[in-house]
This record gives sequence, structure tokens and C-alpha cells, in this order.
Amino acid sequence: MSPLLFCNALLDLTGLNEIKGVWKGSTTLPCAYVPVKDFVQQTLMWTVVHDQSSGTVFRRDGSGDHILLSEYRGRVSVLKDAPGNVSLHILNLEISDRGAYTCQVTWRASNNSLIAKDITTKVEVVKVAATKPVIRASEPGLTFPAGAGTSLTCVASGSPPISYRWFRSTPGGKALLLSSQAELAWDSLRPSDTGKYYCEAENRVGAGAVQQSDAVELTVREKIPTELMFRSTSVISWTPWGSTTTTDLPTTGVTSENGVGYPEKNYTTQNVPRTRLSLYLIVLIALVCSAVVFLITFLIVCIRKPKEAQAYEVKFHSSRAAASSRCESTGHYEEPISFTENNYVMEPLKNKTSAEINMDKNEYDCPGKTQDSEYEVGDTV
Repeated sequence: MSPLLFCNALLDLTGLNEIKGVWKGSTTLPCAYVPVKDFVQQTLMWTVVHDQSSGTVFRRDGSGDHILLSEYRGRVSVLKDAPGNVSLHILNLEISDRGAYTCQVTWRASNNSLIAKDITTKVEVVKVAATKPVIRASEPGLTFPAGAGTSLTCVASGSPPISYRWFRSTPGGKALLLSSQAELAWDSLRPSDTGKYYCEAENRVGAGAVQQSDAVELTVREKIPTELMFRSTSVISWTPWGSTTTTDLPTTGVTSENGVGYPEKNYTTQNVPRTRLSLYLIVLIALVCSAVVFLITFLIVCIRKPKEAQAYEVKFHSSRAAASSRCESTGHYEEPISFTENNYVMEPLKNKTSAEINMDKNEYDCPGKTQDSEYEVGDTV
């Protein structure tokens, strides 16, 4: 088998034989192939055969894309920059669009030979009645705090145009018409908006049959007001003189907002930390400071106090041999305050004879005997 025939077998188009499109809807006619090396797409054409007419709907070549039938302009397109995908996308189907659509692709080989392939798809355009609608919420859950915003959307399939209506159930069993749009929105919910809601959908197919959705219950809770709590905090400050002063500072605590059914907002309570010294610690610090101050004062006074005289008491006992009697005398000696001064008392001797002087001397000097003296020295403060 020659390489050309082998590549010709690989270049094949795939698609569907028949497609049913919804009137006023959109559809895609599939047509695809697997790109092969040395084979380049030369032209692409989509043609249609109606009951009474035919023509080329779309053509792509080296000059670009071209829509040749006026009734398809603005409604058909083929993807670009998607090698191998040449499907035809049709918008806003009309009943007149039914027919046989053929996808034809031409490739040029490396030897400049051309290979063409095609596939045909039959298109039917039908009108479909509106289906039972489904309610979709903009946020998960149907419980919200007052003041929040939300919306409900009614979704149904079928041939357009589809009309929608929103209702609210009342205690008397009657429905209250709220809106004629697919979306029912609230900018700021109120507690009075709590209730059951449902929607209806219909189109012009099926003799105007109306489809009703299941009811959903919307709950709006009262918004808890923000509370401000003021508390007094005692702050103890120490002065350089050892005294303490107490200052009252206000602290503010903010309560959290109720976030039930409001997943996007989470509020937390902010607690202001307070610092307070224990009474026992205050008393202990005061006692320690007082003791330190007293000790420092005592040391200063002791250092500055002048040195006082020290008194020594000397007791001695002497025995006199001449009188065979024991004499005891006590003398007091005081150290002078200043070492450079002498306190002497000069008594005149003019009225005393030599005999009296000798007598006085003998009272302290006992000749011929060894004097035994006993001294007692004591400090007197």
C-alpha cells in the first residue's frame, strides 16, 4: 500500500447521523478528524439541503471564514485554533433550519495532491414544552439575618421564550404574585419576608401548560444589636518615692453578631486584657521597700555619728605591808575625745609641806612588798 493510500485511510471524518435541536435554542453539529503529518487542511465547507432549497452555509479557506446564506449570518460559527475540530455551532434555531447538513473537508498532501472527505447529519428542530422549574438560591441555606441580601432563581428547560412568575404563599391559602422575572431578589431582608415561595414557568408549546416548582421556606431572623460593655480596670503605677497611685481605665467589650445562616460573615468577641496586682503582692513589696529605706537611713546615721569617748574602769587591790591591812581603791579612766588634747588639773603645792607630799606618795607606793594588783577593765557606753 502506498503512503498516500495509507494516509487516505487515516483521514476520516466523525460525526452524528441525526440531531434534534430545540426551537429557539442552540445546537452543535459535530465534525472532526485526526490530523496527519504531511497533510494540511485546504478548505472546509458546510452545506445544507432543505425541503425546497439548498446552499453553502459556511466556507473556510485561505482567505478566511465566509457565511454565504444570509439567514445564517450571525448565528453560525466554527472554532478556530482547534486542529481537527470543524464542528458547526448554530444559535437560535428556527423551524426552517431543519434539513441535511454536510461537512466537507479537503486536505493537500506533500506532493500537492488533494484528498476530500465528507459526512452528513440530519437536523430536526422541535418545540419542547417547559419543564418543571427548580429554585436555586444565591447562597447555601435559606436562613438569613435581617439586613442581608439574597436572591432566588427559577430555572426551567424547554423551547424559549419561557416566562416565569414568583409567588408567596399566604396563611389563607391564596398566592401573592411578587415578580414576573426569573430572579427574585432582596437587597435587605426583613423579618416580615419570612415565608414560603414558589415559581411557575411556561412557554408557547404544549397548549400553554404551566409548570410549578416545589415551595421553599425562607427564614429571616431578627438581627441582634451590637452591645457595648464598659468595664473599669484598676491600674497601679509606682512613683519614684515608693508610693502607689491607682487609675481607673475603661475597657470596651463588643459582643459578636448573630451569624446564623450568614456563612460569609463571622464575628468574634474581642476581650481587652486587664492587668491587676494581687493585694498580697502589694503588701509584700511595700514591706520590702520600707525595710530597705530604714536600713539605708540607719547606716547613714551610724557613719556620720562622732566617735564617743570610751570609759575604762580599773579596779585594783593593793596590800600595804606597813599597816598589814589591805587597801582597795578604784579608779576611773576616760579616754579623751581628742588625741591632741590633755586634760590635766594643776593643783598648787604651796600650802602643803614636804611631809604631806611624802604621805600622799606613800599611799600609792608600798615599799618593801610586792604589790599584787587586780585590774578590771570595762567599757562604758
